[in-house]
Amino acid sequence: MSRFIPQIKNSQWFKQTYDAASVWKNIDLILLAAVTLQSIYGLFTVYSATRQRLLNQGFDQYFYVQRQVLFVLFAAALMFVVMALGHDLIRERGVYLYAGSIFLLVLVLVIGAVSSGARLSFDLGPISVQPAELVKVTVLILIAAYTSDAARDQINYHELVVAVLILSVPFILILAQPDLGSATVLVAGVVGILLLSGAKRLWVIMFTLLATFSAITFALSGIIDKYQTRRFDAWLNQDSNEPSLQRIVLQVRFAKRAVSSGGFFGKGYLQGPLTNGAFIPVQFQDFPFSAIGEQFGMLGGFVVLATFAVICWRVWVIAKLSRNRFDRLLATGYFTMLLFQVFQNIGMTLGVTPVSGLPLPFISYGGSHLASSGLLMGLMQSIYMRRLR
Repeated sequence: MSRFIPQIKNSQWFKQTYDAASVWKNIDLILLAAVTLQSIYGLFTVYSATRQRLLNQGFDQYFYVQRQVLFVLFAAALMFVVMALGHDLIRERGVYLYAGSIFLLVLVLVIGAVSSGARLSFDLGPISVQPAELVKVTVLILIAAYTSDAARDQINYHELVVAVLILSVPFILILAQPDLGSATVLVAGVVGILLLSGAKRLWVIMFTLLATFSAITFALSGIIDKYQTRRFDAWLNQDSNEPSLQRIVLQVRFAKRAVSSGGFFGKGYLQGPLTNGAFIPVQFQDFPFSAIGEQFGMLGGFVVLATFAVICWRVWVIAKLSRNRFDRLLATGYFTMLLFQVFQNIGMTLGVTPVSGLPLPFISYGGSHLASSGLLMGLMQSIYMRRLR
C-alpha cells in the first residue's frame, strides 16, 4: 500500500504548503493568464451560441452564460484550494479519491439520469454532475503516484499491468455508460504517463490495442448504445443521405460550413447566420469552435489555438521543471490528455475525427468539465509553485 499512499510527514507538508511568503510568489502567471483568457473566450462563445435560440423560445438570453460564469468561478475556487493545500496532500490521499470516484461511476450507472440512451450524470435539479470528469483527475494522480515509486527509471511489466488495472476499472465503467469520448481521454492521459515512466513502447502499443479491442467488444455486444457506434459510420460517410445518419452528418456538415464561411476575419460577433439559426445542435457544448470560426474567422480560430498552445507549453515547462518523478509524470499525463481533448473536439468540428461529445476545455458550456479543469490547473500550479522546495 505504500506505493499508493506515500507517507508524508504533516510537519513537512505544513512547512512546504503554508510558507506563503515564498510559495505564492511562484505562481505561473503566464499559465494563469492563458487559462483566464480562454475562459473569457468561452463565456462570449456560450452567449453567442445560445442567445438567439433562447430568444426564439421566449427564455432569458443570459440563462446559459450566467450559469457558465458561476461554473468558471467555482472552477477557479477549486484551483486555488488545490494550490493552497498542495499536490503532496492530494497525492497522499490519491487512493481514497480514486475509490470515491469509482463509487460514483458505479452509482451513476444505477441511479444516473438517462439522456440519449446514456447514463452520464446525476441530475441534481438546477445542475448535473458527471463523475467521469472527476475520474480524469483521480486516475492521473493514482497512476502517476504508483509509477513514480518504481525503483528504476523504467517500470517493469508487472508495474505496467498494475497501472493498466487501475485504469481498466473506470475505463470499463465509463464505456458502460456509454461515454466513448471520456474513455479515450483517460487512455490518452495514461499513455503519456506510461511513456515517460519508461514503459517499453511495445507494451504501451499492446495496452492501447487492448483498450481499442475492449471498446469494439462493448460495441458489438450491444452494451454501447447503437447511436454511439453510428457516429463512426457518420464519420466514414460524411456525404451520406441515409436517414439514420442524418442527425450526426448534418451537425458536422453545418459545423464545417460555419467554420469555412467565416473567412479570415469572420462575420462579426453575434452575426453568424448558422450560429444564430441554431443549425448545429448543442453547439455551445460540443461544437463551440464552429461558432468561433463563423463569427471571428480564421483569425479568431488561430487566437484560440494559440492560447491552447501556450497552455500546453506551460504545462510542458512545469513537467520539465518539476522537483520529483511524481510531479513530472502527473504534468505529462495532463499534457497528453489536454492535447488529445483539444485535437478531438476541434477535429470533430472539422470532420477529421468522429463526433465524441467531448467538450472543448475552458470554452464549452458545462460545470463538470470546468471543475475537473480547475482541479488539474490547481495541481499544475502547485507543482510549479513548489518546484524549488
